[in-house]
Amino acid sequence: MIDPEYLKIAEFAVASVEGIKRTGIQVAALEDRYAKMLMPLQGNVNHVGMMYAGSLFTLGEITGGIIHIVAFDVNKFFPIVKEVTIKFKKPALTDITVEVSLTEDEAYQIQAEADEKGKADFTLNLELKDANGETVSLVSGVWQIRALPAGMEAPFAQK
Repeated sequence: MIDPEYLKIAEFAVASVEGIKRTGIQVAALEDRYAKMLMPLQGNVNHVGMMYAGSLFTLGEITGGIIHIVAFDVNKFFPIVKEVTIKFKKPALTDITVEVSLTEDEAYQIQAEADEKGKADFTLNLELKDANGETVSLVSGVWQIRALPAGMEAPFAQK
């Protein structure tokens, strides 16, 4: 299921970074505190016929920004990535998906900290999976939501 308001913001987020847009990454599902993204194999194949490592990394990295859209107030906060690592488990020979979610309590606590301190870190551990449900890569990282500085327009705000 895709919430149309979330989709509009997510598509803007993907299109706003030319390198991400070129990968053909797609939003497969968006709901409150949940997202599923898809990286197509076509257009992301390396010199030996499997998905390019940079495309897999991109899929994992953008996921922290996409969860921001469906879990936090996009009119008050913007996301940044602080640290991301990837472990390649097996060749990616099909389209690849990743799912991410936060519980209502997790999202509330992160945003409450950001309300109080102006920023809050959150950690994600993600599995990138092929069309057969096999894990091809593990992505771990720390993302942060930050309060918008006075005068800064929210990058993902509804227009």
